[in-house]
Parts: sequence; structure tokens; C-alpha cells
Amino acid sequence: MSDLHPLLEKNAVQRMTSSLETIKTEQKLFILKDEHGCVMLTTDEEDGVPVWPDASLALLWATEDWEHCEAMEISTKDFLAKWVPGMAQDELMVIVCPVPGEDGEVITPEEFAEQL
Repeated sequence: MSDLHPLLEKNAVQRMTSSLETIKTEQKLFILKDEHGCVMLTTDEEDGVPVWPDASLALLWATEDWEHCEAMEISTKDFLAKWVPGMAQDELMVIVCPVPGEDGEVITPEEFAEQL
């Protein structure tokens, strides 16, 4: 039995679906942050904020440049009220559940909000 998180076995689309279900059920999500604020990622064309359904998955990403980061819990209510409008204004995307070696699905904050 692998002690890895079950989402590590899934592809990006499956991780997004599963992550959204968990976030909806738990009413919270996790980001990585350090003393400068939240961790941002740049994919091919987009800048975005990675989000995860649980802290252990977020911390898998906290390596090398980000090893000093910690997982921060945000309620979905706060995320929808404060983060989504701010990210939309700054033209930032939501990057759902990236895992080591594989990017997450990139969706707009509005799409993310609709899914929740």
C-alpha cells in the first residue's frame, strides 16, 4: 500500500475534479505562503495561485525555493469573497492541485468560484 496521497496517482483533470469535491465538502482550501505572501506560479502563459484541498499536498510542493513556505488554510467563503475578485482584477489564474513534476489544471478565478 502506497503511503502517497491518492491524488498523486491521478492526472491533472482528475486531481482538479477530486480537489474541488473535497474543497466543497470541507469548505476550505490551502495555499502556500511565506513572509512575502502567497506563492505564485507561472505556467506557460499564465500567472496564478496554486491551491490544494489539503495541507499535506500543499507541503509536497514546499521544496527547494519554497521549502520555507507553510500551508495556510483559507475558508472557501473568504476565498470567494476576497481572493476571487482580487485575482480576477490582477488577471491571475487558479492552479488546482499541482503536484511535484506535474502542473495542475489552470482555470480562471470565476470558473473556480462557479465550481464551488
